[in-house]
Amino acid sequence: MTGAHFSLSPPRFCPNCGGHLSERLPETEERPRLVCGQCQRILYLNPRVVAGVIVARSGRLLLLRRAIEPRRGTWTFPAGYMEIDETAEQAAAREAEEEVGLRVKAGPLVGVYSRPAPESPGVLVVVFQGQRPKGRVKIGYEVLEARWFAPDDIPWDELSFDTTHWALRDWLRARHDRRRRRPQRAARPRPPRRGG
Repeated sequence: MTGAHFSLSPPRFCPNCGGHLSERLPETEERPRLVCGQCQRILYLNPRVVAGVIVARSGRLLLLRRAIEPRRGTWTFPAGYMEIDETAEQAAAREAEEEVGLRVKAGPLVGVYSRPAPESPGVLVVVFQGQRPKGRVKIGYEVLEARWFAPDDIPWDELSFDTTHWALRDWLRARHDRRRRRPQRAARPRPPRRGG
């Protein structure tokens, strides 16, 4: 909210009736809230929900360089705010198509990450693996460039957010664990040569 709790300017007017909002401690709450002086409605300032997808093809993962603030020019995977009428999976798939032109199925889940205010609005980031990517990379207006990276070439010092680091770390760990669990194929014996 205000002061140390929320660095952005909090809303001043009630979205319900247009009355003036003020910070106070309602008796039903355990922390100060914005309350409308006219209709007494409490306005909760909640984290924003972001959905993202890590797309891999032939052992390489796709990262994009942001063309918008915050963190313009840094690298991340396709991600963005969920719309009110979509699931997290639908949002992640939509972001992949909007930002890099690929159609993907979002899932399974890589992880859920959160970062509270005050340095920026709090976010809850839901990240999926991108399954069966279709199409060619075609960057959208929010992207400066997109590039396929081998896991050893991820530009760790140029990643956009803490949540980007955390999700890529977990994706790499899961990828490593899957490879370790994969049964080794035994070499097939060759049939004996004929006539010799």
